[in-house]
Amino acid sequence: MEEQIKAEFLKNGFALDDEAEILNKCLTFCIQYNLSPSDLVSSWDVYSLNRGLELMVQSSHMGAFLQQLQNERREDIVKKEPGLHFYSSDISMILNDEYEDTKEIILGTPTDKQKSSQAETTASAQKTNGSISTSRKHLETITPFGQRRNKFVVQFSLNEKANEESMNIEHDQENPNDDIIKRVQPSKRCSLQIISSQPEPGCKFMYDRMENKFNFLESRIKDHATALVASGLHEEPTDPTVASQRSVFAVGMICCEEEGRLKEKPILLQSSVEYSGGQRVRLDLQNLNHFSVFPGQVVGVEGHNPSGHCLIASKIVDRIPLSVSSTENLPPTKKQAMDQDLQSTNASCAMPELSLIIAAGPFTTVDNLFFEPLAELLSYARRKQPQLIILLGPFIDSDHPEIKKGTVNRTFDEIFQDEILARLRDYVEYMGSAARVILVPSVRDANHDFVYPQPAFDIQSPDLEYQINSITNPGVFCANEVKVACCTVDVLKQLSAEEISRNPQGGSKQRMTTLANHILNQHSFYPLYPPAEGIPIDFSLAPEALQMSTVPDILILPSDLAHFVRVISLGERSEGEEVKSICVNPGRLSRGEGGGFFVELNYQGSCDLSSASVIRI
Repeated sequence: MEEQIKAEFLKNGFALDDEAEILNKCLTFCIQYNLSPSDLVSSWDVYSLNRGLELMVQSSHMGAFLQQLQNERREDIVKKEPGLHFYSSDISMILNDEYEDTKEIILGTPTDKQKSSQAETTASAQKTNGSISTSRKHLETITPFGQRRNKFVVQFSLNEKANEESMNIEHDQENPNDDIIKRVQPSKRCSLQIISSQPEPGCKFMYDRMENKFNFLESRIKDHATALVASGLHEEPTDPTVASQRSVFAVGMICCEEEGRLKEKPILLQSSVEYSGGQRVRLDLQNLNHFSVFPGQVVGVEGHNPSGHCLIASKIVDRIPLSVSSTENLPPTKKQAMDQDLQSTNASCAMPELSLIIAAGPFTTVDNLFFEPLAELLSYARRKQPQLIILLGPFIDSDHPEIKKGTVNRTFDEIFQDEILARLRDYVEYMGSAARVILVPSVRDANHDFVYPQPAFDIQSPDLEYQINSITNPGVFCANEVKVACCTVDVLKQLSAEEISRNPQGGSKQRMTTLANHILNQHSFYPLYPPAEGIPIDFSLAPEALQMSTVPDILILPSDLAHFVRVISLGERSEGEEVKSICVNPGRLSRGEGGGFFVELNYQGSCDLSSASVIRI
């Protein structure tokens, strides 16, 4: 039988570390629990999947593996006997098939409070250690996601020096109780302050009028013009539609004359009502050796209009000088402290430091609703112990095949509560009070409002309100004095489809950096206009919510485009300080029937000292 067990392990791609000892223990397990070699190896496959182990079977895991076999055995007994109550003192009898003789004794309502308390404690500990937190309904189902060979692989690193340790995942080499030792040594809790909280949950939306759209576009142009003039580098804008032989300076929005993708000919510039009555003029970019423009982009243009019909550009100003772009003096009502001890926490934080894991949905594969990628992500987080996990929607993806077909037997809210929030509660309870999780909704979430900008999830969790929080989409918050901005709309992909550019000869083209720069330079989470098809923008909510009022230290823009982590330089302030921001596209946590990507980031005071890894799951 030992040879059969060994053959089953090899057949499933596993290698044995200490072969003799492992086969001896596995033979004992098979005899004790009446398991065939194939059943034993299937249980090991589930165990290694839940723990994120490699394909090497180690003898140090046999103790924890035995505990899982005991749990599975107990669950089978409970299924056979729905009214069965068992206590911590009865476990040995149940596992040795002695429960039939004592059935009459242990059936019924418990009367011993001490035994009942012990049973609840045991069940709680098992749930915390992950043996019950995984969905029991699919423990015997081997999905394509579960058949992956490599569990966590670093695809890209930023500042590799600090990332060599990022994949040293600690396994339970000595004792399964080591998890308890780790859990009582949490990292320092991070402070949290929501900077922007518009729109509010329950707000009315899709009541915007043409007036709201006009005011939104007009204010963008006027604010941009005011900032450029305030920098002292540019003169007061003039009407670009008036014929003039001398060079003029105008501020306006890039528009497309025809429907469809923006073309280099013709490109129009729409100025503000104050300067030109909102009229448009054709923009000629032939004299420029490099540019990057898209519909809705607000730019300053230096050039001349000899005929009154075409503005011939000699220079395009696509960013506001940083000396006048800082608008961090926000109204107090927009800032929401999530910690009672925030002031004392901030005072003790000399250098902003933050460890976080960033992942974007979908959080389950297209062939099921088991949420296996999310379970493995949280398993990884238990080992790495980040101060903060940022999860960006969609959580209940409206594009998922089973959601589209309507074959699920639960409401969307029930799926969200059972599969998302329940797992997160288990995670924060396991990690202790230092762990924090932030959820950012998506317009693809089937259980949330279909509007952009989007209110936060209304999470009813009073016992964990300081550990599991939700922010708006887009949203800005401050954790340990590190400003983080998030937006779950795939604005990078939509900008990529509409943007046209020209690069100088011999110049390098870093497209992802250019697209991320557009977001920061325009000071808007969604500078594209008209919006892409399927984006439900409400212009009555947009002016405050879509404005990026401060340069974030970390900008998170999940996209279907290639994942990346890049440090973007935004120029220098008037005092000579160079301003940089880390832009992150974590990719998607699941892709089709397999795993996707997430990002582990350690912010250490500045962008240059920080490190990050893009990890394939």
